[in-house]
Amino acid sequence: MAKRYRVEITRTAERDIQSIYSVIARDNPAVARRWVREIERQIATLERSPARCAVISESEELGREYRHLLYGAYRTIFRIDKARVIIVRVIHGARLLALTPLE
Repeated sequence: MAKRYRVEITRTAERDIQSIYSVIARDNPAVARRWVREIERQIATLERSPARCAVISESEELGREYRHLLYGAYRTIFRIDKARVIIVRVIHGARLLALTPLE
């Protein structure tokens, strides 16, 4: 049986999702709702195999291994801690994690 991870979303990541939703919803509320549903679906897949996701280039600089899921122009950045997956940020792909506050 495959190992299952407990997925936790930090308050910062929750605020990121709400902020991105608000920006998208100004132009198209239906697209914004679909975007949130897809981000939530992707995050849920991390219960099964989070290590399938790429390690981000900023990890070495940050001194800790972070990985990401990509959806459109956005990165869902997380770390694996034993039996937990901790979502730390959801940011635009053009932004570097080192320039944004963590957890």
